[in-house]
Amino acid sequence: MTTPTTPSTPPNPPARGRRRAPSRMERAAGRAAALQRPRVLLALLLLLALTCVMLLDGYLRAEVGGDQRVRTGAPAGDVPDEVLDGGPILSFPGGQATTVSVPDKTIVLTFDDGPDPTWTPQVLEILERYDVPGTFFLVGSMVSRHPGIVRDMVEQGNEVGVHTFTHVDLSYQSQARVTREIEQTQLALAGAAGITTTLFRAPYSSQTDAIDNYSWPVYESLGEDGYTSVFVDTDSDDWKRPGVSKIVEWATPEDGEGASVLFHDAGGERSQTIEALAKYIEKMKAKGYTFTTVSGAMADQQPTGAGPAGGAPGTTGSGDSLQAAHHAATGATLYEGKALVAAVAVAEWTVPALSVGLVIVGVAVMGRFAMMLVLARRHHRQRNRRRFSWGPPVTGPVSVIVPAYNEKECIEATLRSLARSTHPIEIVVVDDGSTDGTAEIAESLGLPGVRVVRQANAGKPAALNNGVRHARYDIVVMMDGDTVFEPDTVRHLVQPFADPSVGAVAGNAKVGNRRTLIGAWQHIEYVMGFNLDRRMYDLLRCMPTIPGAIGAFRREAVLQVGGMSHDTLAEDTDITIALHRAGWRVVYEEHARAWTEAPGSLGQLWSQRYRWSYGTMQALWKHRRCLTDKGPSGRFGRVGMPLVVLFQVVTPVFAPLIDVFTVYSMVFVDFRAALLAWLAVLAVQLVCAAYAFRLDRERYRYLLMMPLQQLAYRQMMYLVLIHSCVTALTGGRLRWQKLKRTGEVGAPAGTTGTGTG
Repeated sequence: MTTPTTPSTPPNPPARGRRRAPSRMERAAGRAAALQRPRVLLALLLLLALTCVMLLDGYLRAEVGGDQRVRTGAPAGDVPDEVLDGGPILSFPGGQATTVSVPDKTIVLTFDDGPDPTWTPQVLEILERYDVPGTFFLVGSMVSRHPGIVRDMVEQGNEVGVHTFTHVDLSYQSQARVTREIEQTQLALAGAAGITTTLFRAPYSSQTDAIDNYSWPVYESLGEDGYTSVFVDTDSDDWKRPGVSKIVEWATPEDGEGASVLFHDAGGERSQTIEALAKYIEKMKAKGYTFTTVSGAMADQQPTGAGPAGGAPGTTGSGDSLQAAHHAATGATLYEGKALVAAVAVAEWTVPALSVGLVIVGVAVMGRFAMMLVLARRHHRQRNRRRFSWGPPVTGPVSVIVPAYNEKECIEATLRSLARSTHPIEIVVVDDGSTDGTAEIAESLGLPGVRVVRQANAGKPAALNNGVRHARYDIVVMMDGDTVFEPDTVRHLVQPFADPSVGAVAGNAKVGNRRTLIGAWQHIEYVMGFNLDRRMYDLLRCMPTIPGAIGAFRREAVLQVGGMSHDTLAEDTDITIALHRAGWRVVYEEHARAWTEAPGSLGQLWSQRYRWSYGTMQALWKHRRCLTDKGPSGRFGRVGMPLVVLFQVVTPVFAPLIDVFTVYSMVFVDFRAALLAWLAVLAVQLVCAAYAFRLDRERYRYLLMMPLQQLAYRQMMYLVLIHSCVTALTGGRLRWQKLKRTGEVGAPAGTTGTGTG
């Protein structure tokens, strides 16, 4: 697309046996590469960070690593009878299983599955109103998402216990998973309230007689680590939502017995629980019951060894005993807990925002596909009407400018294709300080109408401007030195200039070396992503780019806007926008085809697209004032520029996240639904691509590679754009790097548009 500003090889070959010193361009390229590596790493780290945030959010919601299995009806032969028949509080002092019962006329209110931002604060308000403590068995993921509620809970004098991090049935889990579930919940408590706890309740547990051979090792292991496992005597079954009166009835112990009573402050709609809780407290107080925490009950009732605990009715424990299970978190535990809570806060804000953004982007992308199809069809029908004409045929000679820098592999094919032109032309080859004999090759061909203009290496914009100065005719065609034209290309390209308002014409650039996989992928991109877009932009009168491989200009218009600019790396986009701002019309002529050599390796492709993306951003920023201009400049600013930013910058930046969400959904949520969604989007893209191929009369067989293109090639293009965005945001300067050419693209056999592949 462009030529470099410095030679890539020295003017004289090195002597045999001596190592050639690197040229100035090679040294500059090396420095540029060294500067770009951190930005590439930053772009990849950013994508990795967002992926990690998504995985963290999925883990918090039990989408990642979730396990919905619940064991029922298992044998209990390994569990001591004293435990099965014992009280609801199980500990292992000295390694001996010991149970404790709640004293008579005493209630231990326990709440599972919180904290919940809707229901838990209402529970706390009721407990505070009646001056009653509660013991909350908290799910770690919920703690990390709502740390403020837990902090208020503890400060109010309530006690907390571990209810695992993701609410899984631990009897199915490995020892490592059990340990992780407990430790992560402790970290969440440390980060939220600055404490850890020795209380534990397993999900899906009830009374001690439900302990089985699978869950018993879990309780033994946790007991050895100092945990007290808490069960229930009376279950309100509030999760069934049976009605307020039933909840109160089922939660009431018989005959003045003490009880560990289970309610839920999360896990579903809990309005009945909220209403029943106040009535229950009033009822039990009227019966002479007192309320305490698990620690308070343990302090008031001495254990009975390996059997059930009994004794006289107890009283509410002291203030210190109400939270005896709590310990201040210190050191690494405290700071790791705060880090966990902070990371979850980031995920809690980031993932919903990304979700909304991706929905918007998805709607925009689908809208773009629809708009491209409708406008492309309209453009095709409009341009192919029998009586359509730009005006009187343009038959006068034009100047074709060929900037060339070290194009020895390609220059002969380029010039011979121009020599077959059916339209009268002069050919101005501007040799930009080539060191490989490009100028000599051009002169040695002896083709009529070819002039070679030599200049010191100054870059493609300077070469094009020099060519414009040497051009003899009012219309100039600009192309690359690695591109070949069909015989009718120039004739088609210049016909729109019959309209005096047209200042420039974009041609139809085609990939000539499409036989390789990378070339085929780029061929699909050119036909669908570039040329279908140009039909849309043509009708909207906001064409953003005239391709460097094939474009025609009024010499007057080029001079009016100051020629090709060195300000950006995308001089073709820069001058196109400048022409819009100057009031000229820019159109697309699909019948004017040029065959160009696309990059043949991933490294060269990355370099080219990186420069294109970064240069486009530079051009948009340079011409940002057109957003507030009037007339044609304002039209481009308020129609073309937003479309370019949305579809060439914003949506491609978000696109990797769409793919990550898709993979995430396939792995952790619903594989079938996610796969169907991906296939539906691919089908829409295939329809658009097939229509684009039809308009360009291309062979459909290349579309067979489109699924693989979406899985591999497209991801690389996204990373290139992210890399460009990082470079722009960090104020980096990107130097031009010349691509290696092979000269394999020759003039096509005919003008049918089927190409060389």
